[in-house]
Amino acid sequence: MGGIEQKYIQEAFDTNWIAPLGANVDGFEQELASYVNIKAASATSSGTGAIHLALDLLGVQAGDTVFCSTLTFIASANPILYLGATPVFIDSEEITWNMSPQALEQALKEAKENNTLPKAVIIVNLYGQSARIDELMALCNEYNVPVIEDAAESLGSLYKGKHSGTFGKLGIYSFNGNKIITTSGGGMLVSDDEQLISYSRFLATQARDAAKHYQHSVIGYNYRMSNIVAGIGRGQLEVLDERVAQKRAIFERYESAFANVDGILMMPELEETFSNRWLSTMTLDPEKIKVTPYELIDLLAEANIEARPVWKPLHIQPLFEGCEFYPHSDKKIVSEELFAKGICLPSDTKMTIEEQQYVIDVVLNNI
Repeated sequence: MGGIEQKYIQEAFDTNWIAPLGANVDGFEQELASYVNIKAASATSSGTGAIHLALDLLGVQAGDTVFCSTLTFIASANPILYLGATPVFIDSEEITWNMSPQALEQALKEAKENNTLPKAVIIVNLYGQSARIDELMALCNEYNVPVIEDAAESLGSLYKGKHSGTFGKLGIYSFNGNKIITTSGGGMLVSDDEQLISYSRFLATQARDAAKHYQHSVIGYNYRMSNIVAGIGRGQLEVLDERVAQKRAIFERYESAFANVDGILMMPELEETFSNRWLSTMTLDPEKIKVTPYELIDLLAEANIEARPVWKPLHIQPLFEGCEFYPHSDKKIVSEELFAKGICLPSDTKMTIEEQQYVIDVVLNNI
């Protein structure tokens, strides 16, 4: 916590606005929209709920397909299943670790030929790094398929000077407990289509019709953010730039420490982008480093340091067995290579420089 949050929480208590509406909800939506320079935002109970709403707003239903990045947390794809649709997973490319334009082009081409174009494409900005937005958006526009930009991990990141999460028809952010700013749990749905965002608020409050009695004509959800939680978000938003600077400093210390190690490569940063470096991640070359990522994770754990592998690609998750998948090329599945070689290092902004140096020393002593 940055320390400012309590002021907004106290205001919610003082005014007795505890429910999923109030000055903090309105303020958080307006302030977030202003920060990322987009016309409208709707505060939700989770980032997952925001994706679910986005898919519903685009008319996704049973029998439809939705294309989705494969190298991501499962929350990016679960809402596709909520609506009875079928996910099709798209491989990564090497620089951004995000959706491969090459793989997406092949998937869209085949879908067009088979008259099965997807209802939407979910593009994820992994670990704070923007995907190749220009190429991906051009493809989706060519085939007239709307984009949902999953910026759950990339609030504060920029692509050619424009904020991550603001390129697609709809964008989403997450404020889960581990994100760059947090509301303990929550999310935000954003768009330049103000009418769409207004309707999302209707759906997120159980789709209650304008009647004196409780009347409902369409399926709705209980997805609005509470006024207390939104107060935390308003306070957190005030320190977002500071958090980004801290995250980038953590990444840069790792990068400097491992710069001369042949076989360690920190996650690249695409030209003309600015990553919030939400997680400091790297890959180990198995031909040059004597330990595997899993072995290094165990060695770090013995030293009381928590590290993790990168996300397991969704196309090899048991839940999605049998789903279609488009690789980067006939000879290369980039997401699986990253899963085999990748490791996420401690990246908490509360970590001291001395604690980070301890992590660095343990890594260097065991590779």
